[in-house]
Amino acid sequence: MHRLRPLLALLLAPALVGCFASGGGSDAATGAEDGSRLRVALAFPPAENLSPYGADSTTLTRLGVIEGLTTLDANGAAAPALAASWRRENDRTWLFTLREATFQDGSAVTPAAVANALTHATQAKPAPAALSGVTLTAKAEGATGVRITTGQPDPVLPLRLSSPALAVLSAKAYGSNGKVDPAGTATGPFELTKVMGATAATLDRYDDYWGGRAQASGIDVKFVADGTARANALRTDQVDLAEAIPVAQAATLDKASREATATTRTTSLLLNTEKGVFKDAALRAAARQAVDTSALAKGVYEGYADAGTGIYGPAVTWAAGKRTEPVGRAKAEKPDGTRITLATYDNRPELPEVAQVLKQQLEKAGFDVALEVREYSRLESDALDGRFDAFVLARNTLVDTGDPVSVLASDYTCDGGYNIAQLCDKDVDRAVARAENTADTAERQDAAMAAEARILGTDAVVPLVHQRIITGVGSTVRGALLDPYERTLVGTGTRR
Repeated sequence: MHRLRPLLALLLAPALVGCFASGGGSDAATGAEDGSRLRVALAFPPAENLSPYGADSTTLTRLGVIEGLTTLDANGAAAPALAASWRRENDRTWLFTLREATFQDGSAVTPAAVANALTHATQAKPAPAALSGVTLTAKAEGATGVRITTGQPDPVLPLRLSSPALAVLSAKAYGSNGKVDPAGTATGPFELTKVMGATAATLDRYDDYWGGRAQASGIDVKFVADGTARANALRTDQVDLAEAIPVAQAATLDKASREATATTRTTSLLLNTEKGVFKDAALRAAARQAVDTSALAKGVYEGYADAGTGIYGPAVTWAAGKRTEPVGRAKAEKPDGTRITLATYDNRPELPEVAQVLKQQLEKAGFDVALEVREYSRLESDALDGRFDAFVLARNTLVDTGDPVSVLASDYTCDGGYNIAQLCDKDVDRAVARAENTADTAERQDAAMAAEARILGTDAVVPLVHQRIITGVGSTVRGALLDPYERTLVGTGTRR
């Protein structure tokens, strides 16, 4: 069956002819040395009007629009961005020294502007995932300093501040209605100049970027939820970069045009612990026992994934050696025809197929499964409100902060801002709190794994696979930024 899929993909791929005509600005010339515009196909249309406080923040960093005080280096450590340096003054206070930079509206990046941006982030509803369980205040200190004080000791604050959701925008970005507009108010090498709803966006080069002038004169973005369409657009030279190429379409691209990157992304089955069928831990255990993860890795992902072993996968290199057995698992009970609703989204094209295989596995175990698939932006609010019994989610475990504990706090604690499993367990909260309060790197990793064991013991989450993401890169493109945290794609050196 899999041998037929590349041919079917070519026959059935939706046409995107004409979709990538330049939407803003004009090329200085046609050659790469003259700053050609880049044409990019992204999988996820804006879910929150490109607010930096939710999932859209990663889209903005991938396009080189927004930045924070820090960023992540190749090893996942905090590195300078808008902050040139920092030091810890005591267990709750840090002083960050700013570099000289300007916002895209021409105003200077001052300590007051940074403090204002961070204050708005702390007041956002719901709270950004990077601030789950964390309180902080930011105040200007002299001409170049920003002093940040946390409610509790936060040894990984520089990592936390690398979160895309804690981007620094100018005062003009923040409306009186609580909305945030990153267009023309950010600091990155590309300025968002036009957004066409959930279909397209135009970005122009910001020539006064502190990190140097980008080689591309701008970016024309189409949001294309259909994975087959993205692959076909790259194959027919309608786009230069296409994210999240479906495994089933990889063979339709030249080998040189597909880049597989090991990521810290884990696809999991999340079970609603607050209400409905899976409030019963015994039925959660039955669902977990029904799942054959190796069938998903080999079948659906065709080798571009590893069978799920935990919340953290092989790309988190230290995790395997520190993993312990789940704590406190319930004994499974027979479902006896219990009806459940299983939901997922189609922006990541393997997920509907994963859900279909899970449906078969769960039904074989005795569940009666209704499957619901939508585009992510039309599904997120219902998922966060706990309106499904089960949800298949692909989640980069280090995308929010680079800190392994942050995803545990945001996704699995009582006050977590991205708690789709609706988990509220005192033992889990205590274990996560211990990890959050541990400063030493090795000890923090140990504590994170102890918390993982507690979380897995609840069967609120069943890790399915750890992914390698396929990005389509045109033959003329140089300098695409592919990283395991999936925060970058286009930078100053990306060109064609």
